[in-house]
Amino acid sequence: MLITPEQLPIWVPGELTVDSGHDAWDGLRLRGYHYKNLDVPIPPLQDYMIVVYRGGETPMNRRCSGPWRAESVQPGAVSILTQAEESHWHWKVPIEVLHIYITPAKLAHIASDTLNKHVAHVELLDVLRADDPLLRCVAEALFNEANSPGLGEKLFVEAVTNHVCVHILRKYAGDFRFKSVPARGLSREKMNRIDAYIDSRLSENISLSDLAEVAGSSIYYFIRQFQISYGCPPHAHLMKRRLDRAKDMIGRGGVPLKLVAASCGFSDQSHMTRLFKRAFDVTPGVHRRRSCVSD
Repeated sequence: MLITPEQLPIWVPGELTVDSGHDAWDGLRLRGYHYKNLDVPIPPLQDYMIVVYRGGETPMNRRCSGPWRAESVQPGAVSILTQAEESHWHWKVPIEVLHIYITPAKLAHIASDTLNKHVAHVELLDVLRADDPLLRCVAEALFNEANSPGLGEKLFVEAVTNHVCVHILRKYAGDFRFKSVPARGLSREKMNRIDAYIDSRLSENISLSDLAEVAGSSIYYFIRQFQISYGCPPHAHLMKRRLDRAKDMIGRGGVPLKLVAASCGFSDQSHMTRLFKRAFDVTPGVHRRRSCVSD
């Protein structure tokens, strides 16, 4: 049985000081506690748990899959417990803590984007005590946000969540389990949505992450889906849309080539001319003259 953050007080009784649960933060949750001295076995948690100590200094004893370990913890120290790990904790002095919970799905998703592979599961190191100023600052920022949400709360928490997950992957990831994903392309509805997005923003700098977000996929999975559906990488398709738009505008006449290049997302007219000649075996000027003659 894997227990939820809400169920933890059944095994570890304490005074709840903060809970972001009602804020529906995606993939991340913050809960804070005042604890008396306790000796508590804890069933496996469904989420990864980061413990940031805010008050009290005490010897901390913990056993997970191996032998008992002991460290001294004080405000600013951090403990990390990987997901689905049974543990036993014992401390002798009352403490105040903040728990940051990260769901397996969120960490695996960010790991997939970070490693450019489809990650099924991340195993974190057994960390009883670490000095980690970044996690300490993040915990305090989330504490303040949960108590008094500010402007752009969801965007702020999303940015913090991504930052925390990448930091955790860099510093505390012990093992990654990868899985192969059946090769499936994009649905017709998603392809139409992607092309509409590209066509409406040809003059802008469209990134791979922008297109993946439109498709609702991680960058790694999106690249595979796109290749299957379009038969080329995203950047090649984007360039084709730019060239097709430029060819149409040039053929209709009336718009200076310099403005055509800008509206289609080329860096300048010479850039457009070089790629146009390579794609259509004719320069933009010759294409315009031929189109005018045929009209």
